[in-house]
Amino acid sequence: MSPSKHSDIDIEVLLLGKWRFNTASEKVTIEFRDDMTYVQTRIQTLLASKPKELITGTKFTGIWYVSKKILYFNLKSMPNSFLNIKAPLDIEISLADIVVTVSSVFMPEDYEVRRINKSQFLLKNDQQSIIGTKIRN
Repeated sequence: MSPSKHSDIDIEVLLLGKWRFNTASEKVTIEFRDDMTYVQTRIQTLLASKPKELITGTKFTGIWYVSKKILYFNLKSMPNSFLNIKAPLDIEISLADIVVTVSSVFMPEDYEVRRINKSQFLLKNDQQSIIGTKIRN
């Protein structure tokens, strides 16, 4: 399958809004915002994957962009990770956020945009192909 025939700007405009897709082990919803940030919710569906959810949480936020038909995610925070500790005296220690921000700089998550329209997309990375469906509000 060949890459999308849309320009990078066309892909960005088509991605704006909420999308849902499922993988073998999780249900995912992503809201692409027009300020190039995103909010992602991941719910683990396999019992063996639930411990991961307890550590990372289910919500992720970051920055997204498209370059040469590749969708990039730079993760910035995991706001409901138990590793983000709020200590007495209102001191917040965001250990999880620090780790993901630093790792995202060196290893952004990226997907080739294979096909996209107003209601569906097909993304591909090294491990899998992902089909997403637009959620109507």
